[in-house]
Amino acid sequence: MIDWPVLLAFVPAALALNLTPGADMMFCVGQGLRAGPRAALAADIGIALGAFVHVTLAGLGLGALVAAHPGLFHLIRWVGVAYLLWLAVQSVRGGAVPTEIRPASARRALRAGFIVNLTNPKVILFVLAFVPQFVDPARPVLPQFLVFGLVLALGGLVINGAAGVFAGGIGRRFVAAEGPRRVLGWISAGIFTSLALRLALLEKT
Repeated sequence: MIDWPVLLAFVPAALALNLTPGADMMFCVGQGLRAGPRAALAADIGIALGAFVHVTLAGLGLGALVAAHPGLFHLIRWVGVAYLLWLAVQSVRGGAVPTEIRPASARRALRAGFIVNLTNPKVILFVLAFVPQFVDPARPVLPQFLVFGLVLALGGLVINGAAGVFAGGIGRRFVAAEGPRRVLGWISAGIFTSLALRLALLEKT
């Protein structure tokens, strides 16, 4: 399906991109501060699933539709902005880290990560710009996109998850004190708000 030299060239390029701090990493950090390591890992999984959906859509050719129609691009973008601002408000209202992280918190974090990644139209445009450089048009395109997408998702899963778990460990040290917990809540809200602003100011290039 994919020649080994091509795959070996893609892996370090994908890892370099994963290591670059971006919206996904910052979102995992925000979730870690807000709800601990378990929620950070759940958000990380949600982001990876969202990224894989983006790659699948690009492989099916739907990414070209988003690239060609600015109205659709902006609709998806503003849905993402609204959701991130809602998360920021919840962080301020609820504090940074609950005294007990319940299973529902992990489910919510996974869903949040999935939605945040899925409502970032820049991801699918990035996939359209980056992945095709490694695709052989003489072979079935969709399976190649899926393999490359899996590599990107796995790299992000490890790197963003590590960042979120580290942030979650810091947050848990402050869980017993009301004041520091509120401070972390505001920090998390600041991260989510900055991501919303970044998405709001995004231009389709």
